Amino acid sequence: MIDQHTRKDFICANLGLVHTCAKRFAGKGIDYDDLYQAGCVGLVKAVDGFEPERGLCFSTYAVPLILGEIRHLFREGGAVKVSRSLRTLSLQVGRLREQLATDKGREPTVGELAEALGVEPTAVTEALNLSLPPLSLTREEGEAPIDLPVESYEQAVTDRLALGQVLEQLEPRDRALIRLRYLGRQTQQATADRLGMTQVQVSRREKAILTKMREMLTV
Repeated sequence: MIDQHTRKDFICANLGLVHTCAKRFAGKGIDYDDLYQAGCVGLVKAVDGFEPERGLCFSTYAVPLILGEIRHLFREGGAVKVSRSLRTLSLQVGRLREQLATDKGREPTVGELAEALGVEPTAVTEALNLSLPPLSLTREEGEAPIDLPVESYEQAVTDRLALGQVLEQLEPRDRALIRLRYLGRQTQQATADRLGMTQVQVSRREKAILTKMREMLTV
C-alpha cells in the first residue's frame, strides 16, 4: 500500500489520470465536473488498494478503477448519489480521524479507521472522499477563475528534455532499470530477470532511484 504520509501527494500527482479518463466520456450527456468527481473516487480507491511490491505500474492498476467509477455514474443515471448511511459514516470517520490524529500525533491510516469503526477499508475510503470539498471547473459570478494545469506541447518537450538529462546522469545499471520499468513497461520481476536481480532488489532500488531523480529535477 502507499505510505499514508505521501498518500495525499500521490493522489494529487495522479489527477491527470482522472482527467484523461473523464475526457473519454465528455459530451456524452454528463457534466465534466461529475465525470471528474466520479473518477476521483476511483483514483482514491486505486491509491488505497495499490501494492507496489507486485511490480505493476500504478497507471495500469488505477485506470480500470477510474473508468469503472465513471461507467457506474452512467449506469446510475448521471447523478453522484450519496446514501444517508455514507454521509453518517463520513461524519464518524471525520471525528475519529481527528481524535486518532491527536492521540497518535500522526495521521491515522485507512486500516486503523476501518478497524476502529468495524467497517471495510473501502467504505472508509469513500467516506473520506465524501468529506473533500468538491472542485468546480467553472467560475461563479464574482469569483476569481480557478487556474487548472493544462498540458502544453512546450511543457511536454521541456519535461522530456529534463527527464532525459536526469537519466543520463544515472549509473548505467540504474538507467537500464528505469528504462525497463517506465519506458519498456516491464514488471519488476521481468526487470529483475533482465538485470540479474531479485524482484525485491528491483523494488528497493527503484524507490531509491526515483527519490534521487525527484531531487535532481527539483534542484
